[in-house]
Amino acid sequence: MTTRANAARYMTGFANHFASEAAPGALPEGRNSPQKTPLGLYAEQLSGTAFTAPRSENRRSWLYRLRPSAQHGPYRPFDQGGVRSGPFDETPPNPNRMRWDPLPLPGEPTDWVEGLVTYGGNGEPDGGAGAGIHMYAADRSMTDRVFYCADGELLIVPQQGAHRFVTEFGLIEAAPGHIVVIPRGVRFRVELDGPIRGYVCENYGAPFRLPDLGPIGSNGLANPRDFETPVAAFEDVDRPTECIQKYGGKLWATTFNHSPLDVVAWHGNLVPYRYDTARFNTIGTVSFDHPDPSIFTVLTSPSETPGTANIDFVIFPPRWMVAENTFRPPWFHRNVMSEFMGLVFGEYDAKEGGGFAPGGASLHNRMSGHGPDQTTYDNAVKAELKPIKIDRTLAFMFETRMPIRTTAWAEGTPTMQLDYDDAWTGFDKGRVKP
Repeated sequence: MTTRANAARYMTGFANHFASEAAPGALPEGRNSPQKTPLGLYAEQLSGTAFTAPRSENRRSWLYRLRPSAQHGPYRPFDQGGVRSGPFDETPPNPNRMRWDPLPLPGEPTDWVEGLVTYGGNGEPDGGAGAGIHMYAADRSMTDRVFYCADGELLIVPQQGAHRFVTEFGLIEAAPGHIVVIPRGVRFRVELDGPIRGYVCENYGAPFRLPDLGPIGSNGLANPRDFETPVAAFEDVDRPTECIQKYGGKLWATTFNHSPLDVVAWHGNLVPYRYDTARFNTIGTVSFDHPDPSIFTVLTSPSETPGTANIDFVIFPPRWMVAENTFRPPWFHRNVMSEFMGLVFGEYDAKEGGGFAPGGASLHNRMSGHGPDQTTYDNAVKAELKPIKIDRTLAFMFETRMPIRTTAWAEGTPTMQLDYDDAWTGFDKGRVKP
């Protein structure tokens, strides 16, 4: 992706200010909305927080575009069959551990919007808390069609294929190993050259930000300099373009008589961005015990309860394991937080026995016991305790403070592994005499 030289400067709170113009002189000097904007453009403010949010939390951008974005007709319902939203009440709450095979690639031409399917979530958009969890599989570009989400910001994790996100702010290219975050309300389309697949976390709550580092200090985990924003680019296209939005849990569509991706210049701190997970600075122990997964947090959406996130986005990238005399994979555990996991490539170190494949997913809800399968456990307790490199792998987790309710589709799809509980059968009983 082409980026401005000083664009990668995100910090906790995302308070930095960015600017880009696709035509010289398009950005006003000194005023956000002068009486006459340069080049006859139309000024529009996009607000991602309440107007009166504290300055450190406030997110908004000014867009200077060829036509007002209000220039369209009424929206009509658009049902592509796979997207669901909170409140998630299609099925009763289900405490069972679940795992799915990879989402199949399309059998007929399908674009990114058509290929979205919802696995579950919690909360609901109108309440400003919770998340929707989706996957997508597509094999054709969106043509004369754009999408935006009014219910939440989108954290997108590509798993297969090269993606091009053509946004109102410019172009973002992404591939497996990248993540892309698109703020609430920002229009975009997805272009591709071959089949693509990936995961989406729809964040209904506070916008994602970098986590505080606490005792870690000033360096570690995701570094502000590694987040990239796009260079301004615009389309001057005068033909009908369908605009689909997700609003109130449903999809709606209208038609513009032009491409709404016509922003010539912009400035502000509400912008889409890309992050390369290979730049994540992992932190680990060199003495004993396996660190909590929170040590791998890339982004967090805080809640009103300090230290308890609405959503944490956590990755398990290549890293060294060097702890002495301790169990190397994740322990068996039960959490108050609920975990939806995906695998981008490679093998997850706690599931060496198979079944958790790239493009697949698993769900361990609140207080559901889980951990390494028997093959992983047997190998771990017998392994020579020398430094090892976990390599050529990338797993991730959407971790939320509320239980994740699955959709009827997720519980009924043929990709559901009905034998997932067998991953923990066959363990010998501990040798304790009465």
